[in-house]
Amino acid sequence: MSPRTRHILELVLDNLVWFMLVFVLAVFSIFIPNFFQLGIFANIIEASSVLGVMSIGLALVIIAGHMDLSVESVAALSAMAVGIMFCSSGIGLGVQLHPDWLMVPVSLAIALAVGAIIGVINGFLIVRLKMSAFIITLASYIWVRGLVLVVSGGRSAQDLAPAIRWFGIQRLAGLPLTAWIAVGCFVVFSLIMAKTPFGRHLVMIGGNETATFRAGIRVNRNLIIAFVLAGAIAGLAGWLLAIRTSGATANLGVGLLFNAFAAVVIGGVSLKGGVGTLPGVYAGVLLLSAINTAINLMGLPANFTQVIHGLLVLAAVLLDAFKQTIRQRLA
Repeated sequence: MSPRTRHILELVLDNLVWFMLVFVLAVFSIFIPNFFQLGIFANIIEASSVLGVMSIGLALVIIAGHMDLSVESVAALSAMAVGIMFCSSGIGLGVQLHPDWLMVPVSLAIALAVGAIIGVINGFLIVRLKMSAFIITLASYIWVRGLVLVVSGGRSAQDLAPAIRWFGIQRLAGLPLTAWIAVGCFVVFSLIMAKTPFGRHLVMIGGNETATFRAGIRVNRNLIIAFVLAGAIAGLAGWLLAIRTSGATANLGVGLLFNAFAAVVIGGVSLKGGVGTLPGVYAGVLLLSAINTAINLMGLPANFTQVIHGLLVLAAVLLDAFKQTIRQRLA
């Protein structure tokens, strides 16, 4: 095999999910009436903002060789905390700050702090006490969601303060600011993973934790930071979710965890750790959003969405195994 052919093949393998996204969009544009229009593509990006942000934190932990099942519940708790503080109806306290724009950084800080605290708890139990990440984060998934119910009493907070809601209404180049926040997060964390020692160390830890430790890298510190970041990013997703729904309910965000896992796996992140990029994860998020949009346009029952997502995850796992086989032959 010539070096040029090898380079092209590696390029295709590294960006396979992007080629899949382009192919799916092309097929939908040809066969689904009214799909090919800027408004539809803008809706795909907008609808993927919350899921996209949540997938970033989940991907960081999985790349490092662990997992975090609590991100959905963390997002719900963060959204509820923001809703209770700054909503004016339901259980909202209607807190007012002057000037009004202060409510934006304060509400964001609350959401990030809630997520970071739970991330610290998860990280300490998993990294310092050497407990199973699956068990600990599953427990967090349950008790944090229970805490949402306790705090809310099963009721909802409505009518989020206009100063915060503004991010979901104001548009830039046809997209709400919430979508631009999601895109910005992907850009920032993609650069962190590709250009900083922390990002490279996470990949190394996921590939071989023992060898990374013997190389003198502070494995425990990096892993705890990863869990704290996953929690804080889930808190940001909760803040965006509260903005999008103008409040919070006790069952807010149910099902997002499984979609986030689907996006991460479809995006090329190996559940074994050490493999994956955040741009690929974003392509996976957009792919899921495009499929959801197509299903809605075709008028199919919502149940089809879950079936297709499950088949996509299965296909992604098979593709991952296939890509590893090809890479071994290229080595």
